[in-house]
Amino acid sequence: MTRPEAVQRIEALRAEIRHHNHRYYVLDDPEIPDAEYDRLFAELQALEREYPELITPDSPTQRVGAEPRPELGEVRHAVPMISLDNAMSDERLVEFHRRITAALPELDPVLYTAEPKLDGLAISLRYESGTLVLAATRGDGTQGEDVTHNARTIPNVPLRLLGEDWPEVLEVRGEVYMTRAGFARLNRQLEARGERLFANPRNAAAGSLRQLDPRLTARRPLRFCAYGWGEYSGDSGASQFALLQRLAAWGVPISPEQRLVTGLDGCRAYFEDLGQRRETLDYDIDGVVFKLDPLAAQAELGATARHPRWAVARKFPAQEALTEVEAVEFQVGRTGAVTPVARLRPVQVGGVTVSNATLHNFDEIRRKDVWIGDTVTVRRAGDVIPEIVRALVERRPDTARMVERPIHCPVCGSDVIRPEGEAVARCSGGLWCPAQRKEAIRHFASRRALDIEGLGEKLIEQLVDLEWVREPADLYRLSAERLAQLERMGEKSAANLIAALEHSKRTTLARFVFALGIREVGETTAQLLAEHVGGIEALMAASVEDLVAIKGIGPVMAAHLVSFMAQSHNREAIAHLLAAGIDWPAVERPASVTPAAAPLAGKTFVITGTLSQQREVFAARLQGLGAKVTGSVSKKTDYLLAGAEAGSKLAKAETLGVTVIDEAGLESLIARLQAPHGDDGRSDTLQPGALHD
Repeated sequence: MTRPEAVQRIEALRAEIRHHNHRYYVLDDPEIPDAEYDRLFAELQALEREYPELITPDSPTQRVGAEPRPELGEVRHAVPMISLDNAMSDERLVEFHRRITAALPELDPVLYTAEPKLDGLAISLRYESGTLVLAATRGDGTQGEDVTHNARTIPNVPLRLLGEDWPEVLEVRGEVYMTRAGFARLNRQLEARGERLFANPRNAAAGSLRQLDPRLTARRPLRFCAYGWGEYSGDSGASQFALLQRLAAWGVPISPEQRLVTGLDGCRAYFEDLGQRRETLDYDIDGVVFKLDPLAAQAELGATARHPRWAVARKFPAQEALTEVEAVEFQVGRTGAVTPVARLRPVQVGGVTVSNATLHNFDEIRRKDVWIGDTVTVRRAGDVIPEIVRALVERRPDTARMVERPIHCPVCGSDVIRPEGEAVARCSGGLWCPAQRKEAIRHFASRRALDIEGLGEKLIEQLVDLEWVREPADLYRLSAERLAQLERMGEKSAANLIAALEHSKRTTLARFVFALGIREVGETTAQLLAEHVGGIEALMAASVEDLVAIKGIGPVMAAHLVSFMAQSHNREAIAHLLAAGIDWPAVERPASVTPAAAPLAGKTFVITGTLSQQREVFAARLQGLGAKVTGSVSKKTDYLLAGAEAGSKLAKAETLGVTVIDEAGLESLIARLQAPHGDDGRSDTLQPGALHD
């Protein structure tokens, strides 16, 4: 590169880095992953080392961060908050340790304080006479923003230090962050209110701490963890590790992962151990910080304008990177769920090459506004499937195309349906679709369906993989001689399975309907359909209007039934089963249900959590009593029937003020509504039952 080219590139890099500093430190809305920022910064550093005469005082390499926001008061740090140098590889860590031992040969052994590098927002807490008087962000390292009013709302920030031996002035330096559980809970609450979600816990923590209204900050699940100090008027002692333990004794939270390690081998072992446990932590970390432990040695080494010479951050491989969406394809799962998958320009993320990323569902595509041709941020955490975090809409080319939901299954050609209120689209060719074949046959043979003894999952996998079975009717074309050829399948086992298959042909209409695996149709609903419709031909010909006329069948379930029966592949599969000899006795149709037997008419229920029986059993009962059962909570929902481990639906119901009941509460509600009115003057509205999550 010539000098004029270097001048041009340096100015371009400085402008780009300033822009990203502003987005990250001031707006709390970064456009690029940390790894991409580190690459730009490293390139600028390399060019300035090559052309030192081009270094200017306002270069991003000569200071930390960006200017504070004008809406918050400014605070000048008594001791500058400089940042750490990054070691992106083991070689850089070796070089750091070599410099320490060369400069301080008398240190034997060399001790380091090791701790996780939290991914949050740096902050300084100033205590005078043991009382918190000021909190400030890092800002540009010399001057930050006054966030005292917000720091006071963080539960684990002590307003007054414990004990009495603290110094007159103590500035605690640390990180404000958000746990993963707290972040997930916050986003659920924001989604329920229809507000914009945060992209990650770091953005959520930064945005929460820098609110002008402390009442808003108080509602955010923030935490603080100390890693050092600034101004300190007392005797700091001899050791980094010991002084941090002293902070903990004063009630200041420090990392429980903090360790004292010996030499380079100790640093490597700590880094390896924490890296393996990284995904088990309830907070995000992006590396490990190693600090020379003796404070006298720290003082002797000193610092550059930007970094202390006695500390380094050994970074984990980047978990986020930028790439482009080259195409979007659709995968069909074993239950028929159609999942969009982005095909990406290959990129290194977390130490592996990523070329695919899940887009989850179509609501997620619209929420993140991902188009084919977009530049996107991709994230990979541990062994989790890579996902697209966000699209850089500002970089969208004119040739970009919206992602359209497929009308037909990409595997079998059946209709793809997306029920109202659900985010997941599904293939409706359940009996035929190759992607659903194993699951369809497993369900068909299950105990509560056709109850084919001896036909387990491993055997089903063999039969499907060998293409001996493509649809349920193929089971009845198998012979004992052929089955005996399979692994772990002797003549006796083969003969027993053939006998079980023959026995399964004599069933009931309800079992047969349940065995078809129609979405939302459980055992109770199948029995209800068998009793009211009377035959499989009538069920295949029924319309949505016909089905919803049956007490206990709602419009969502009816739509699933009609859509399933409308697929030619499914109708052919049913015909093949009947031709194979499956039969059942005629069903006696019950007398009509009177309006008096529908006390829940006009009420809308949603069911969630783990209950004593399958959800469809409760759904069928509620529908039989006249209620409408839907899959998602809304303002129109009257009751949420919640079992153990209820999740996002419970949170949304509480946000919307929907009445929440458990099984005991449901029984009380039904009993009250079926009782003669006016007996005790009580309202029909039931108070929420006790939940045991």
